[in-house]
Amino acid sequence: MQTEDRWYEIENVGEIASPALVFYPERIEENIRRMIRIAGDAGRLRPHVKTHKTGEIVGLQLKHGIRRFKCSTIAEAEMAAAAGAPDVLLAMQPVGPAIERFFALQREFPATFFSAIVDSEEVIREIARAAAAAGTNACLWLDINSGMNRTGIAPGAEAGRLYRLIHQTECLTAGGLHVYDGHIHESDLAARTRQCNDEYAPVQAMLDELRRMGLPVPAVVAGGSPTFPIHANRPGVGLSPGTPLLWDAGYSAEYPDLDFLVAAVLVGRVVSKPAAGKVCLDFGTKAVASEMPQPRVSLLNVDGYRIAGHNEEHLIIDVPDAPRYRPGDVVYGIPVHICPTVARYEAASVVERGRAVGEWRITARNRRITI
Repeated sequence: MQTEDRWYEIENVGEIASPALVFYPERIEENIRRMIRIAGDAGRLRPHVKTHKTGEIVGLQLKHGIRRFKCSTIAEAEMAAAAGAPDVLLAMQPVGPAIERFFALQREFPATFFSAIVDSEEVIREIARAAAAAGTNACLWLDINSGMNRTGIAPGAEAGRLYRLIHQTECLTAGGLHVYDGHIHESDLAARTRQCNDEYAPVQAMLDELRRMGLPVPAVVAGGSPTFPIHANRPGVGLSPGTPLLWDAGYSAEYPDLDFLVAAVLVGRVVSKPAAGKVCLDFGTKAVASEMPQPRVSLLNVDGYRIAGHNEEHLIIDVPDAPRYRPGDVVYGIPVHICPTVARYEAASVVERGRAVGEWRITARNRRITI
């Protein structure tokens, strides 16, 4: 009998080949409701699809009134559009062949409004030329670097010049400002709030200056999962969390103030007992994202273990009660970083009321679907 503290257990787990990724839709929907409560309105949300890459989860969000989405790849944009998303922002500056693919999305999915971020004059002009050649228009957001130093341009005069260029260039429309602060990792909410507010202040100053100059700024979308509740206190600012849809062991430990449910679990099995005190599981690096330091997965039904080794197909643990484990025993685990772990799988088993009832394809794990 499944209990609340063993919510993850699957009655018919014998039907699931391991290693496997498992989604729990009831918990996903509860996370969606909690995201909306924090935002105050579903219309403020533009959740990132990179965490789940799955059309059915886009569908669950549409069911709850979310209409805008964010993505990192053309494939993710295609997946979201195919699932019925009315508005999709490509949060990766399109370069090279991605520019033509961006316009191909517009042709293939005319019911979806697509836009993209940019931070380069050269790219802005190249997209404008491509839009003119295609006889269409492109909506571009200026990507602002508020301190992460990964993409974007620092708020200030040069950023203002680029925004004005978008606004004034034929075949382009200025969508607004995109501000991602994924570098803010303070576990303490008060410290996280101070850093977030301090780094947003120059963005607000630039926003005020653009509007003083008469330049339209239709929208601002800001923050990632750790900071979107902070940005929720800024009137008119859109929010783009991603991880809260599935949650993971890393965010659960790092951000205790964020009350979301783990809604994705890994199912594995004991495959060997190579030496005294050691148990080998099929949670290799092909099953669990490996960019994080160990432990990369939090085992739910194994006590007192220590990670002893992690290879492509195998996870070796030292465990005090190793004699009780047998090959074939089922082990459940929560990945420390869910986003790249999902990309390891072609599909996720779907569990409702304690039973596996089917699969959802991780459609956008591939770099290309059809476009």
